[in-house]
Amino acid sequence: MIPIGAADPGTRSMIVFRNCIRMQIWNIGMTIEYLKRGKSATERSEDDASVQTVVEKTLQDIESRGDAAVRELSEKFDNYSPPSYRLSADEIEALMARVTDRDMADLKFAQAQVRNFAQAQRDSMTDIEIETLPGVILGHRNIPVQSVGCYVPAGKFPMVASAHMSVATASVAGVPRIIACTPPFKGEPNPAVIAAMHLGGAHEIYVLGGIQAIGAMAIGTESIVPVHMLVGPGNAFVAEAKRQLFGRVGIDLFAGPTETMVIADETVDAELCATDLLGQAEHGYNSPAVLLTNSRRLAKETLDEIDRLLDILPTADTAGVSWRDYGEVIVCDTHEEMLDVANDIASEHVQVMTDRDDWFLEHMHSYGALFLGARTNVANGDKVIGTNHTLPTRKAGRYTGGLWVGKYLKTHSYQKITRDDTAAEIGEYCSRLCLLEGFVGHAEQANVRVRRYGGRNIEYGAAAEPASETP
Repeated sequence: MIPIGAADPGTRSMIVFRNCIRMQIWNIGMTIEYLKRGKSATERSEDDASVQTVVEKTLQDIESRGDAAVRELSEKFDNYSPPSYRLSADEIEALMARVTDRDMADLKFAQAQVRNFAQAQRDSMTDIEIETLPGVILGHRNIPVQSVGCYVPAGKFPMVASAHMSVATASVAGVPRIIACTPPFKGEPNPAVIAAMHLGGAHEIYVLGGIQAIGAMAIGTESIVPVHMLVGPGNAFVAEAKRQLFGRVGIDLFAGPTETMVIADETVDAELCATDLLGQAEHGYNSPAVLLTNSRRLAKETLDEIDRLLDILPTADTAGVSWRDYGEVIVCDTHEEMLDVANDIASEHVQVMTDRDDWFLEHMHSYGALFLGARTNVANGDKVIGTNHTLPTRKAGRYTGGLWVGKYLKTHSYQKITRDDTAAEIGEYCSRLCLLEGFVGHAEQANVRVRRYGGRNIEYGAAAEPASETP
């Protein structure tokens, strides 16, 4: 498939109906019709550029002024300036006491599902040690990252589930220092978020949000020891801060504003499609939501249903803006074309509701997570079912999966040789291969072993010929 929007006059023509935001593209044997299109790539990149500048300056300020800069930013953006941003044990206990019994039970149920799946994933990762030649031992160990900073959004909505996904999963991985940051919600720490962080296994909890939280955890301040890795979703500013800090610290992935795609045929109706699109569009004002279908009737009915739901959805002020600016409806001829378009878009969440859901599971290769069939949905993955909801956005699904227990583990290899004759034999090969590349110092590392463990007099800087060929 030729990427949508690429110029190829020999194989296609393009007609744009600007007044109805509609684009129709013909390729050889393929028709793709946009009944609705979101912001252009140019408009989105302009938004990104302004975010980059703000984040860069803010991180520099945190680097130079530490706690003072963090406090100013918290006062400016969250109107929050407590004596200490780190919660004490008593404060945590008092906040948890405000969570109702039902909410606490629900929270614990959800966290148990996340822990169970994370533990199963951890159990699948084994240390190995093998003997590849007589006396040659090779192996690897899976070692936890030693400190992790988990960001849990709560500015617009208190993202309780993000604490399960980041903190609890890090705990399963065995990370020895887990710190967690969340912004104040309506002027104070959100009790349910704090409860989820504490139950998940956070060793330090800070009520900090945005760039100031990410910067403080990664760069460190007078009161916060920097971590080795950052994880967790966030808005465009949080995602950009993680991007700019990558290298200085590790990150899970680029988890920016939520994206969702619904792949549907006529086995489902417009109510399901519209509900699933708006359910994710309400995350923020820049959350792309895409319907991909081979039914023009379903596409048009879904557009109508979205209009109806936006009249009654309490979060319509947010979801409506996302749908207006970032919503898309794409009509293809066949399931194969839908598959190609879906893999090209590489959406974070992909809800598949067709007569061949397992076929999509087999053939999809670029996405964050799949939600197969009408019985499940993205909200299940977001909140309770057990898979992790911190997922790649902005086409990152082409080269990485989402956050999982393995992200917190580093696989380190090791080797040893237990026999003198093998040390000499491997040394001979190594000596010659090093000199093939011109590395005399490397070759001498091998040669000295041939001399000591093989009892041979190899001239300095010379290749160690096979013992069998030596007179």
